[in-house]
Amino acid sequence: MPCKVVLAAEVATNYTSEIKSEVSQKPVKPKLVGFLANDDPYAEKYAQSSSKHLAEAGLAFELRQVPRDELENALKEANQDPSVSGILVYYPVFSDERDQKLQDMVDPAKDVEGLNVVYNGKLYSNDRYMDEDKTRKAILPCTPLAVVKVLEHIGVYDQSLPYGDHLRGKTIAVVNRSEVVGRPLAALLANDGARVYSIDINDIQVFERQSSAAINSYTATKTELKPEDVIPQCDVVITGVPTAAYKMPTKLLKPGVVAVNFASVRNFEPEVKDVASIYVPSVGKVTVSMLQRNLLRLFNYQN
Repeated sequence: MPCKVVLAAEVATNYTSEIKSEVSQKPVKPKLVGFLANDDPYAEKYAQSSSKHLAEAGLAFELRQVPRDELENALKEANQDPSVSGILVYYPVFSDERDQKLQDMVDPAKDVEGLNVVYNGKLYSNDRYMDEDKTRKAILPCTPLAVVKVLEHIGVYDQSLPYGDHLRGKTIAVVNRSEVVGRPLAALLANDGARVYSIDINDIQVFERQSSAAINSYTATKTELKPEDVIPQCDVVITGVPTAAYKMPTKLLKPGVVAVNFASVRNFEPEVKDVASIYVPSVGKVTVSMLQRNLLRLFNYQN
């Protein structure tokens, strides 16, 4: 069968319509403030895209460009500003442990990216709610959540299985283990029942859910495996390497594989469509929809 190419816009449409409808009924519009403290052209492009798509949904957006050494004070001010519904920082800022400190400085009540230590703890322990009554969901990082929504849309998630087990029997590779996207994505997929090979430049780790009376979250096990050992086993291969020089070798892919790319450049070779059953070249517009969704959710919790 020919490969089906699924575009992010197709997946994002339903979410965008729902968000736009809900926002149109609100007398006060949720406001996102984005902080740009680096000279990364992709971050600036993302900021411009954020502004455009938030406006289309009726949401307010303000970009604040600040020197990185002044970002901490700027975040403190935004945390205290009642007119600010959500805060977004365009990373990397320092490209070291100071970025994690910045993530934890953002008030969880305004953290649209779900990168704060509070939300990290929820994600990695597979606890999806903020309260015992399960009325407030934890915020999940936008790009990992976007990939999950894409996989749901194309039918990788088996809705006939019990909730939390929709990926049981699936083997998935995630080629990226950044703290912002790759690691949380691998954890989400493992917590939904998949066996996940988390691949980065140093090693391959296996993420699997460990279920017992005390534990219902993933474990990560370091291996000596190489990509050529694991990629041919995978039903789904997800790439997010932010360099044009990297290409996933098509010859390693299992016939009928689902191939998803979330990097800002194309990680798959053009021949991927000769092997894959479904190919998703980018998830950017779904990421923007998840950003809008998270902002609206936080605004509703605040009000």
